[in-house]
Amino acid sequence: MSTLRPSPASGSGAGLRIALVASRFNEEIVARLLDGAAAALDEAGIGAGSRETYRVAGAWEIPVVVEALARRGRVDAVVALGAVIRGETPHFDFVAGECCRGLMEVSVRHGLPIGLGVLTCDDIDQARQRSGGRVGNQGADAVHAAIEAALICARWRDG
Repeated sequence: MSTLRPSPASGSGAGLRIALVASRFNEEIVARLLDGAAAALDEAGIGAGSRETYRVAGAWEIPVVVEALARRGRVDAVVALGAVIRGETPHFDFVAGECCRGLMEVSVRHGLPIGLGVLTCDDIDQARQRSGGRVGNQGADAVHAAIEAALICARWRDG
């Protein structure tokens, strides 16, 4: 298991507009990811008026909503939050892989930073450990990564 973690973005996130897109499936885990993301946004100086939260059914639906947000052009970054937990069928592989592929395509096509906080775990215990347990909170990590990328992109766009 890697101990590398994104560090809080250098510089304040004040002035950035961030959207959170979170699945409702595996609600216990996603609620914990949302809590971590909200705390990280607060810590970065991104208040409630500069963030939007959208809930979707599951990880499969996250990329299409992120694409719509990218086309609107009103956010500086998006944070995708969800939990795909391996079961007894290959469904996990399709949902997890396609969610991540879809998010990367949107990010590259639109030049929009997307923090990846979609957990892909073998079991519920792994998901709990990555959503505020001993391994940290991937919701917060995804916010830090998105802010850092958004600040770099803003610097190049404005400079």
